[in-house]
Amino acid sequence: MIIVGGHTNCKETIFRKDLDLDKFCFVIPSRPGYGLTPLTGQTKTPKGTADLLAALLDELNIQKAIVIGISAGGLTALEIASKYPERVEELILMSAITKKWFAKTDLLYKGAKKIFAPNIERFTWFLYRLFFRFFPNLVTTTMFRQLSTFRPIQFTKGELQELKQMTLKMRSFKGFDNDLDQDIDQDILKEIRCRTLILHSENDGQVDLSHSQNAKDNIKGSRLVTFNNRWGHLLWLGADYDSVLTELKQQIE
Repeated sequence: MIIVGGHTNCKETIFRKDLDLDKFCFVIPSRPGYGLTPLTGQTKTPKGTADLLAALLDELNIQKAIVIGISAGGLTALEIASKYPERVEELILMSAITKKWFAKTDLLYKGAKKIFAPNIERFTWFLYRLFFRFFPNLVTTTMFRQLSTFRPIQFTKGELQELKQMTLKMRSFKGFDNDLDQDIDQDILKEIRCRTLILHSENDGQVDLSHSQNAKDNIKGSRLVTFNNRWGHLLWLGADYDSVLTELKQQIE
């Protein structure tokens, strides 16, 4: 089960990039507030979402799954691994949030609350795609600065195309506004007993390394691998993904 991050939903395929589709059955649900999954009072929290995903596994008659938590989906992945240990064979955290992301006083929090507000976000994404169409290099450079601290800024035509395909599927709906306020009880990390792999970029411009170190320090027996990749938060882009894929395959195959 892949628990996707902010602005993404069940239509995104990059998170299973180069993994064997004949060997694995991928369950990639839209988290509450994204796609067609409604955001209710119960599912506003990672704990409530974990309950919903456990029910989904029941519905699909899946007894046990490898859980991959990505970015803002990391909190839900931690909740399901803690609350439903019998359902989680392994836990993998990729560029994952593992504690409170932003304080309400942070400028990034205030800005994101405005441009990705539920009644505004469709216009934000419309303008983004419009600019991407006419100024692809400028928009990609701007996005690179947000995703990665790596310098100098550089990307290939293939990376630009892959990023474009990814962003064409992005919408925030009510989900991202909710993500900005999510948090979990840190004690649950100490309750996780499944084999855990944490993959994070040293150049992540969205989720800093303190999140991966937090998971490493509190999940018993967990293993942390960091990468000096160019795309930072997007571990899946560029030739640097080969090293990430190697770690993934060693863990799950």
